[in-house]
Amino acid sequence: MTQILKLEDKTIIRTDSRIDTTNAALFEQDIQPVLSGAGLNVEMDCSELTYMSSSGLRIIQNAMRAIMANKGHFKMTNVRPEVYKVLAMTGFTKFMKVEQKL
Repeated sequence: MTQILKLEDKTIIRTDSRIDTTNAALFEQDIQPVLSGAGLNVEMDCSELTYMSSSGLRIIQNAMRAIMANKGHFKMTNVRPEVYKVLAMTGFTKFMKVEQKL
């Protein structure tokens, strides 16, 4: 289940352990309300995320574009090595702020 936490200066999206074809539409629906505000500072906390399919990558890219179009900021944090590897191989780390899990 996706969690959305609103703090004073940012919104945090916490993911489940997987974003794949079985739950991608629900994940996209869950985060949709976050994407419409102007000047948002959005952080996607991926500490639980262990797998992301191409469906998940598409949703992340679309979310980042929507947030950036509204003059906001988007970054992924606490990204596990196996997910970071996918993000790096697909070029996401070149156009998106991605912080690995320590």
